[in-house]
Amino acid sequence: MKTMCYFRNHFLIAMPALNDANFARTVTLICEHNQDGAMGIIINRPLSITLDQMLQHIKVKDYPQAVGEMPVFLGGPVQQERGFVLHRPIGHWETTLKIGDEVGMTTSRDILDAITQGKGPPQTLIALGYAGWGPHQLEQELAENAWLSTPASSTVVFDTPYQQRWEAAAALAGVDLSRLSGEIGHA
Repeated sequence: MKTMCYFRNHFLIAMPALNDANFARTVTLICEHNQDGAMGIIINRPLSITLDQMLQHIKVKDYPQAVGEMPVFLGGPVQQERGFVLHRPIGHWETTLKIGDEVGMTTSRDILDAITQGKGPPQTLIALGYAGWGPHQLEQELAENAWLSTPASSTVVFDTPYQQRWEAAAALAGVDLSRLSGEIGHA
């Protein structure tokens, strides 16, 4: 019997040859992976909106200017109207998925309310949408070398500037992406 290898709490790093507009040069934190498929949040693609615009849309008022200036990321092409908060530490929120020992993903509004009141987790990444794969789809894409996978690091998610996360995540796997060709099938 073949055992499944699941990639929860791993990074998917887009290989240079991956030219899908949704995923080119992205790093995705895999939040869930099982026999039904996988879901993750892209951590290096900021949107042109800030948290202020998102909070106004959901009618939240009275929060510090610094909170309103927080970037919002495009978490992936699926359900882009839905919000996700990656955070460290995990804490206790209404709807949280534990990703690793110290990182959670929360979808309930209580975490946004806490963030606006200065009572939220000290490290957060707020995203709209997520990346999703059906049963065995991610495994197939990995077999086709569309992605590099390595165990995730919360330091890359929360402490590394978003512009450097693609290279930093690949470096965790010992890969220098600048040395890889974007060409397929050429040695």
